[in-house]
Amino acid sequence: MKLYELKAIAKRLNDFTFISRARRIEDNTLELVFDKSDSYFFNMTRGHSFIYKAPSQRPLQGYNAPFDTLLHSLMAASKLIAVEVPNGDRILRFTLAPKSSYKDKIIYLQLEFTGKNTNAILIDENEVIIEALRHIDADSSFRVIRPGLELLPIPPFERDEEEKEIVDIDAFLEEQYRQTQAKKLLELKKQKLSLTAKKSQKLDQLLKKLPNEESLELQAKEYNSYGNLILANLYQIKPYDTQLKTYDFEGNEISLKLPKNIKVNRMSDYFFNLAKRAKNKAKNIHMEKENLQSKKDFYDNIYYALEQAKEPYELELLVPKRAKSQRKKEKLREGELFWIEDYKVFVGRNSNENQKLLSLAKANDLWMHIRDVPSSHVIIRTDKQNLPDSVIQAAAKLCVDFSVKNPGDYEVDYTKRKFVKVQEGSNVLYNKYNTISVTKEGVEIRV
Repeated sequence: MKLYELKAIAKRLNDFTFISRARRIEDNTLELVFDKSDSYFFNMTRGHSFIYKAPSQRPLQGYNAPFDTLLHSLMAASKLIAVEVPNGDRILRFTLAPKSSYKDKIIYLQLEFTGKNTNAILIDENEVIIEALRHIDADSSFRVIRPGLELLPIPPFERDEEEKEIVDIDAFLEEQYRQTQAKKLLELKKQKLSLTAKKSQKLDQLLKKLPNEESLELQAKEYNSYGNLILANLYQIKPYDTQLKTYDFEGNEISLKLPKNIKVNRMSDYFFNLAKRAKNKAKNIHMEKENLQSKKDFYDNIYYALEQAKEPYELELLVPKRAKSQRKKEKLREGELFWIEDYKVFVGRNSNENQKLLSLAKANDLWMHIRDVPSSHVIIRTDKQNLPDSVIQAAAKLCVDFSVKNPGDYEVDYTKRKFVKVQEGSNVLYNKYNTISVTKEGVEIRV
């Protein structure tokens, strides 16, 4: 951050009278809402800090660290007394009177845009640290940042920066948002697309490795023939023999490799078992193929949805960062786990997984499905709470994005799991349901 930018921002923020909301929306980004209408965002990433103005945003996840709790309790609905840039340094300091205090009290929020030591610090009126976004120990800096310690001043530093006038600071910060958002969206989308493409490619490789039904049936016939040949020539096989040279039932000379570490009188059973396995695999190979293909289609649909996503929030919703670790805790082998505003959302990738999710769902969990279209089943774990409309809307969009490729308007029915009656497989009957409309936009043609 440039010093002249901070001065212009401080001047603008002094136009407001109170802070209605203060929260963390990303790991390093704070949102402050002034006078219930204007949201400003402070990205406190080390070495890449900046400020932007944008519409209020939903947090990517719930933040419940001590800093977040105090940020909310001390700053929400607090009176804004002053915003300053003290000592001509890259610091933005808010002087506030908390609403939650039973007597007159002053606190400070100090945002330090100082390279590797960039930080957000809550301070009391005696300059004692209440809490900080980052704690800093003595081995990292002479300024130890820990609750209960006095905040030492930043050493003076002479700056040689060209002063510039910013005519409209809000327009400047909104443009900052557009530029950073476009760059962030591009980088995040590239990362998520790569992860999803790898999953789809892995399934495609498994599909290509699957043997076809005809070759398995021929293999079963061959193993069966070997077993019969062993039985017909059992009298001449010695325990130490490694192969059997004989004639097949058509009179052709054949050399048959004998299995190791198997007794002679069990060798025919060995080949008969191989024949049985090959025959069963031939019988069920189409099911395995359908299972793999449905999973591949699922990830292909995610890929298309990622391509048309317009916000980082949508990307994180489709391919969440913490789903993999949380999936292990859930001990969930079937389906995909997603998070929407801290609610667990399970999505079936095929008929088998839909059945499994139905069996795992609790009575008051929310179930959803696209009406009149074969689709993924979606289960939202409610823990008997009333779900916000935003969660239901987002989950319905996931259901459509993961189930269909064609753009259009779709009706998604949803109801409590206890009102869903399983018929055959993953086919169900349900009543007492609600419906939500979801529009799937067209996907741009990829060159």
